[in-house]
Amino acid sequence: MTGTRIAALGHYQPAKVLTNHDLAALVDTDDAWITSRVGIRTRHVAGPDEPVDELAAHAAGKALAAAGLVPDDVDMVLVATSTAIDRSPNTAARVAARLGMTSPATLDLNVVCAGFTHALATADHAVRAGGARRVLVIGADKMTDVTDWTDRTTCVLVGDGAGAAIVEAVEEGDAEAGAAGGIGPVLWGSVPEMGHAVRIEGTPPRFAQEGQSVYRWATQQLPALARQACERSGVTPEELAGVVLHQANLRIIEPLATKIGAVNAVVARDVVDSGNTSAASIPLALAKLVERGELPSGAPVLLFGFGGNLSYAGQVIRVP
Repeated sequence: MTGTRIAALGHYQPAKVLTNHDLAALVDTDDAWITSRVGIRTRHVAGPDEPVDELAAHAAGKALAAAGLVPDDVDMVLVATSTAIDRSPNTAARVAARLGMTSPATLDLNVVCAGFTHALATADHAVRAGGARRVLVIGADKMTDVTDWTDRTTCVLVGDGAGAAIVEAVEEGDAEAGAAGGIGPVLWGSVPEMGHAVRIEGTPPRFAQEGQSVYRWATQQLPALARQACERSGVTPEELAGVVLHQANLRIIEPLATKIGAVNAVVARDVVDSGNTSAASIPLALAKLVERGELPSGAPVLLFGFGGNLSYAGQVIRVP
């Protein structure tokens, strides 16, 4: 085995949609205030009977179907989430149970908004090291479970959802550069002294952030990091067909894509319709772009997650 690839993608969002006008009935805000500051117009909200593992299982089922696989074709389930309410069983084990799997390794990974890109790299490494043959990688968060609906600085941001990818081994001779689904080397790190800038803490746990600190750090530091991620894959920003950044704020996403130098890329703007879905945001946005045919098979796409813990991770992947 000399490499890995993404075999298929899947995504899921709850049916209920919460608009900016709906939020105006809850807190002192309005559509103009929200769109001018973060670019969000709607978000999907899960009900009390829709736990985060159910969202994850829906996305996973779609990815398995798209790959033509059954659940037991997978030997590891890796779920990136920061909104699992229970400590045990973990979300991955609950997803495996929902899918009827028999003996997979089941791991949760909590890097908040950078969770999916960390999980994708972890799956890539596990397969390359021989620890797994095929990994179900899921980013799923139910941010509405940890939201203070009286705080207009945070409640206008969040949404619920899940996205999934099937990562599998590529046999020797099939890992040529540019192969459909290929996964490039990861660039990852964190700024530990600024971990307080994005938090989910307390009893009950609540999401809070220092928005201006995150905005300044993202707009000033991330362009250079994103370019480094491209360099590790031997791709220039001008060659990118797509850029899928963590969907936090349109005022962060659009300037970042420009500063990276991705002048020919389709830029994911799913935040407008989905809000900030934390670990789900990148696989949700990527799966939708692929589903709509906006990114051709084999095209290079930069994925870059950032946020909680001021952690970040990015890699160039090839569209499956």
